[in-house]
Amino acid sequence: MYLDHTVLIVLSGSALAGAMAGAVGCFTYLRKEGLLGGIVAHSSLLGITGAFLLGSLLGGAELAERWILPGALLGGIVSMLFVSLVTRATPVKPDTAMGVTVALFFGGGLFLLRILQALALPGHRVLRDYLFGQAATITRQETLLLLILACSVGIGLFLFWKELKLYSFDPHFSLSSGYPSRILNHLLILVVVVAVVAGLRTMGVVLMVSLLVSPAAAARQWTKRLGTMMGLASILGALAGATGTLLSATARNVPTGPVIALAATSFALISLLVAPRRGILARLVQQRRNRKEFFPFPSQDRPGRDRPDQIGLHPGGRA
Repeated sequence: MYLDHTVLIVLSGSALAGAMAGAVGCFTYLRKEGLLGGIVAHSSLLGITGAFLLGSLLGGAELAERWILPGALLGGIVSMLFVSLVTRATPVKPDTAMGVTVALFFGGGLFLLRILQALALPGHRVLRDYLFGQAATITRQETLLLLILACSVGIGLFLFWKELKLYSFDPHFSLSSGYPSRILNHLLILVVVVAVVAGLRTMGVVLMVSLLVSPAAAARQWTKRLGTMMGLASILGALAGATGTLLSATARNVPTGPVIALAATSFALISLLVAPRRGILARLVQQRRNRKEFFPFPSQDRPGRDRPDQIGLHPGGRA
C-alpha cells in the first residue's frame, strides 16, 4: 500500500495522540478515575464553542479557528476546577459533581453549537470535527503541535515521576510524607486535560475516553510495573491510532475515529482474555491446576467421604 504525504501526516498525528493518551491514562486507571478523561472531553465542548463564537465576533473565521484549542484547554481546566469547588463547598460526592459538570458543560456546549449553526457563521462546520472527530483533516501544523504537546507531557511525567507515582498508588501516604497532594492532583488533572485536548481533532469529544481507558487497561494485564505499563500503553495507543488511520485510508467510507476506538477496545479485550497471569484463560488454567493439586482423587474417592460399602450399605441401599 502506498502512503502519500497526507496519510503519513494523519498517521503521525493519530499515533501521537494515541501514545500520549495511553501514557496519561495509566494514572487515571490506577486511581480508578477512568471516566475522568471522558468528563474533560465532554466538558471541553463548551470551551470550544465559546472560543469560536468569541473569535468570530472579534476577528472572523480565521481567528475563531485559532482559538478552538485554547478554548478546549480552558474548558477542560474550568470543568475540573468546578468539580473541585463543588466537592469542597458542598456535601456532594465527587461522582455526583462530575455528573453535574458533564451535564452543565456538555449541555451548554451543545446549546452554543446549535446557536452557531443557526447563525451560520463562517467556518462553523469545523466544530463538528471536534464533536465526532475528523482525523483526515489533520494538518502538518497540527501534527507538529501534537508533537510539542507530547514532548511537554513526557517531560512533565519524567520530572515528577516519583511524586505522581506515589500519589497515584497511595495519596494518603503521599500527604503524610510531606508531598503537596493538592498540587500533584492539579498537575495530574492538567496533564489529563492536555492529553484529551490533543486528541480531540482525531477522536472527538465523544470517543476520546476510549484512548485513555482501553490502552491502559490492556497494558495493566501484562505487567505489574508502572513504567512498563506506561510504555506498553503508549505503544498500544499509537498502534490503535495507526490501525484506524490505515484502515480508513484503504477502505471507503470508514471513519478514522470510531475505528481507532474499536482497535483500542479490541486490544483491551484480547489482553483481558490471553494475558499470561491476569487473563481469563490463565485464571481458568490456574483454577484447574489448583483443583488437581488439592483434590487429586475423583469426587467419589476423595478421602473423608464415606462410600455406601464403607458404612454397611449395598449399592442398592439395603443393609
